Order: sequence, then structure tokens, then C-alpha cells
Amino acid sequence: MGRGQTASNAAVYKKILVSYSYVAVWIFLSFTVIVYNKYILDGKMYNWPFPISLTMIHMGFCSFIAFFLVRVFKLVEPLNMTRELFISSVVPIGALYSLSLWLSNSAYIYLSVSFIQMLKALMPVAVYSTGVIAKKDAFNSKTMTNMVAISVGVAIAAYGEARFNLFGVMLQLGAVVVEAIRLVMIQILLTSKGITLNPISTLYYVAPCCFVFLSIPWMVVEYPVLMATSSFKVDFFVFGMNSLAAFALNLAVFLLVGKTSALTMNVAGVVKDWLLIAFSWSVIMDRVTPINLMGYAVAFIGVCFYNHAKLQALKAKELQKQQQSTAVDEEFPGEHWNVQADDAVGEKSKDA
Repeated sequence: MGRGQTASNAAVYKKILVSYSYVAVWIFLSFTVIVYNKYILDGKMYNWPFPISLTMIHMGFCSFIAFFLVRVFKLVEPLNMTRELFISSVVPIGALYSLSLWLSNSAYIYLSVSFIQMLKALMPVAVYSTGVIAKKDAFNSKTMTNMVAISVGVAIAAYGEARFNLFGVMLQLGAVVVEAIRLVMIQILLTSKGITLNPISTLYYVAPCCFVFLSIPWMVVEYPVLMATSSFKVDFFVFGMNSLAAFALNLAVFLLVGKTSALTMNVAGVVKDWLLIAFSWSVIMDRVTPINLMGYAVAFIGVCFYNHAKLQALKAKELQKQQQSTAVDEEFPGEHWNVQADDAVGEKSKDA
């Protein structure tokens, strides 16, 4: 009995350790990509203020790698994607994703890393509001009160921002809204049809769409400027490492959500935001005011309550499933055993 308990505890500790390892890798890569993008785009650092070009480099790199992983190395099986499904589902999601990346990367030119992370705290508000409007989520007065608290906290943080730039704020808020619409559209256009995409298959289908959509504003906005300056010359080491970090982040998201849950990533995101705020203040020397911190603390508490409520809802849903399964076992024990046996045979056939 003692040995069995020890083995069980060891398995639990190992699972916890592996989960924390995935969290740590995701935080590191997300942290790296954000700071790296800020370094490239900021006028006081690398001074390459071309967010569309940077995003196109990312999408081109990810398209290239994803193609080789899917078609050459066959690490991931391509979906049975019809032309109609691609045009009706993948193309709109690609358009929204390209716009979201364009706006969010543009914001780094005008705003500090710390303030951008504070504005990103509005993501649950945007996702929930969009879900209610699209009738994917039911309206709940308690949840809405929580959303209002988050919004008030971000507003306080914005009021205390020492380097406030209205255009930069509008860019970041636009990125938040577009990203929220994209996430809801994924549920409507893909998830509801039983289609799930991991990061590699997502990049395989979506990244080329993003590249094409971004090329349209790029030809009008940035291409003439790049041709008129020496900035058209690409530093392959700087942009190659930046693109590699962005691709690795997508894989880390897959591992984190696949091995833990999306809720774990949300909680880890809160930790990452505080680390970025501290880094922005201590290393990049961005000014963080007490009002900034007070406002973000209010938003942070709201986000924590939101994640807690989601966790309780998931636990209740899981408990309900277990109770339904137990009721079936008690009412139809023989039939349920036969179904399990058939499933086991099917799995063995797949293995063979």
C-alpha cells in the first residue's frame, strides 16, 4: 500500500513538474517575442518602424516551415480542407489575424511595453462582449460586473500613463477587438463544425492567407518608403531569429494548451504580464507610475476573478459529465461494457 501511494505521489509530482515546465517555456518565448518586436520597431532601439513588413516576414517564415513540416516531413497530417471550407472559414480568420498582428505590432512604435500589457488586460472583456453579441455566450450580470471592473482598472492605468499616445492606444484597442472577433469566429466557423487546428496546421493554412492580406496595405503604405531608403535591406540574423522565436512560440502554445489547458495559459499570461511590466520599468527604463500600477492591480484582480469563475464552471461541467456517466453505468451496465469493449477493439485495430 505504501509503495503504491509513493508511486502515485511521484506520478502527480512529475505531472506538476512537466506542466510548470511547459508554462515556463511559454512565458519565456512569449516574453522574448514581445521584447524582440519592441526592440526592432522602437525608434530608440533598432529603429525599423515597419510593422507590416515585420509581420509579413513572420508569416512568410511560418508558412515556409509549416509547409515542410506538413508536406515534406509529414509530422502533421493535413486536414481534408475543401475549397468551400477554406474560403468560408480559413480566409476570414486569416484576414482578422493579419489585421490583429498588424495593429498590435504597430502599437509598439508609440507605446511602452508595460502599458501595452495593461491594455491587453481588456482581452477578456472584448472576448466576452463579442461572444454575447454573437450569441455564443449567455449574458450574466456577475460576469458583466467583472468586465466593468477590468475596464475601470485599465482606464485608471491609462489615466496615469506617463507616455500616453492616443493613436497608439487606438491601435492596441483595435488589435484587442479584432483578436476577440477572431477567437469567436474560430468557434463559429471551425470549432462548431468539429474542425480543430493545432499551431502547425493553423500556420499551414492561415499564415499564407495573412501574408497575402498584408501584402495589400504593404504595397501602399510601406513599400514606397522602404524602396526610398536603405531600410529595405534585411538583417537576416536579426529577423531570422525573431521569426524563429515567433514560430517557436506557436509550438509552445500547442504544448501548453495540449498538455494543460487554455485556462492555465490565461493564468500564466497574468504572470507574464507582471514580468514584462517589471522588465519594462527596470531594463528598458519605461516610466511606470503609481497610478499605472494601481489601475492595473484593479484590472488584475478582475482578471483573476474571471479565471476563477471559468475554472469553477469547468469543474462543474466535468462533475456533471461524471455523474451522467455513473448514471449510465448503473442503469445499463451490460450495454456500456459492450460499448467500451467495442472501443477497445477499435483502438487495437488502429494500432495494428
